Amino acid sequence: LGINPVRYVKKTLEVLIFAFTSRSSAGALPLNIQTQTQRLGVPEGIANFSATFGLSIGQNGCAGIYPAMLAIMVAPVAHVHIDFQFIITLIAVVIISSFGVAGVGGGATFASILVLSTLNLPVALAGVLISIEPLIDMGRTALNVNDSILAGTGTARLTKNWDKDTFESNHYGELS
Repeated sequence: LGINPVRYVKKTLEVLIFAFTSRSSAGALPLNIQTQTQRLGVPEGIANFSATFGLSIGQNGCAGIYPAMLAIMVAPVAHVHIDFQFIITLIAVVIISSFGVAGVGGGATFASILVLSTLNLPVALAGVLISIEPLIDMGRTALNVNDSILAGTGTARLTKNWDKDTFESNHYGELS
């Protein structure tokens, strides 16, 4: 994006910590929008769109990375050979199952179960991670919120609607 990553992290840290601890992209939505508009210089329309779109479809952590990672880990245990066809099928299933994943804690668990059952992999093996699921979910949620913030910032920059002065100011403003 061509922006200072240290300044970006400082300006988004509050919302990312909230997302991490709450494990809810939906709960972090107001802070996400405020962070984009008040701290990063993203216009309100772009911030609203990127935050809400990221909440429903753009959940890379919950709907993309985690179900695919889990399927790759479970397949060898279930004596399923990981070949080109398996990977292509996995990608297709993950993409289709990613639409409409709920932005609440544990939403990725349901997406993972859907992917495993569609690929005829034993769903019960997902239970091994249930004990540490909240810890995994914290990271996924922060990743999802960060992705929607980056999408808004990138869109504002590409459309030349980005307020660089707001981003570069040392004023952080209080989020409510």
